[in-house]
Amino acid sequence: MSQKGSVNLGLIGQAFMGRAHSNAWNQVNRHCNPPVKANLHTVCARNEETLGAFAELWGWQNTSTDWQATMANPEIELVDIGVPNDKHLIMAKAAIAAGKMVCCEKPLAGKFDEAREMVRLAKEANATTFVWYNYRRCPAIAYARMLVDQGVLGDVRHVRAFYLQDWADESVPLIWRFDGEIAGSGSHGDLCAHAIDMVRFVAGEEVTEVSGALFETFIKERAIMTAASDGGIAGGSKGDDAQMGKVTVDDAVLFLARFEGGGVGHFEATRMATGNQNKLGFEINGTKGSLAFDFEQLNELRYYDATCSRGTQGWRTIITTHAPDHPYIEHWWPDSHMIGYEHAFTNMAYDILRVCAGQEPVVPLPDFEDAFKTQCVLEAATVCANEQRAVKMSELL
Repeated sequence: MSQKGSVNLGLIGQAFMGRAHSNAWNQVNRHCNPPVKANLHTVCARNEETLGAFAELWGWQNTSTDWQATMANPEIELVDIGVPNDKHLIMAKAAIAAGKMVCCEKPLAGKFDEAREMVRLAKEANATTFVWYNYRRCPAIAYARMLVDQGVLGDVRHVRAFYLQDWADESVPLIWRFDGEIAGSGSHGDLCAHAIDMVRFVAGEEVTEVSGALFETFIKERAIMTAASDGGIAGGSKGDDAQMGKVTVDDAVLFLARFEGGGVGHFEATRMATGNQNKLGFEINGTKGSLAFDFEQLNELRYYDATCSRGTQGWRTIITTHAPDHPYIEHWWPDSHMIGYEHAFTNMAYDILRVCAGQEPVVPLPDFEDAFKTQCVLEAATVCANEQRAVKMSELL
């Protein structure tokens, strides 16, 4: 934990997540008045040609193309890993060995055994770890968790969770997200991981069994990439249609689940749901009420109170922009002056800095052990699809 007024950060990566994290570390000092400040010490990435401009734009004081030297730098206290999934284990291992606090992008790792190893290393070193399941920090999601803690749902009976995008058509070349050796999986690890974490977080219940899993790869080959994306998911990427490579991940996944409280659920994730830009959400039905969320209306939480008289029951829409009732809003704008995608990252940076100062986060943060429970659900669905059988979490934990 930090004993001074700031925490020296080292960021690994300058692409999509590098930008999102850099913005969060900048904004948290300006808006949230954290108990210790984020000091943007060093950004490390492979592309030396663009690294200097990135550092200047986002306020990083130093640059490096040597991630191992960055990990070993005694001035850096917290390492933020924002690179593709196949590098999470090796970089987290080095950071933990160097005595750093570690933030890691999700999923915890591309491969199940690597995720398990990350948990073991963190436990043995008693390391402070965080995983960027940033959607927990949307005020609507955090507030939903608070409502569930107050008992508004009763017993959970049904869960429907989804993460639907539509960007991965035939025009997108073979970027790393379609390579199983790098990504580990496709929409499953990239998207469904968020849906699983969100439901675990809000409902406060763990999945005990997965069944009926179905994976599909619609586009079997893509053009070999000639130009990488320009900082987003695939925007700006280009390929050579004369040279094709095999896609080795899923485009879509669906599966059924049982929860520890006796409820049942359905999860769906895809990059090819035409007309859905970034539709992450859930509906959770309980014996006393229901909650529903859709990230495409991220400032809204829908609530059904079944304890009201039958004549007045109905879905209500809560605009979660009122401070202090709705978490994190006190750092931002007046009622109904909406917040967006970037704010969830900044809210998470705020909670990380609270932990660095020895304080409790506003709502629970996922560490490596917590994120591993989501990884177990991902793995169970994969085994279920491959072996065509139900898989209990007890087989994996």
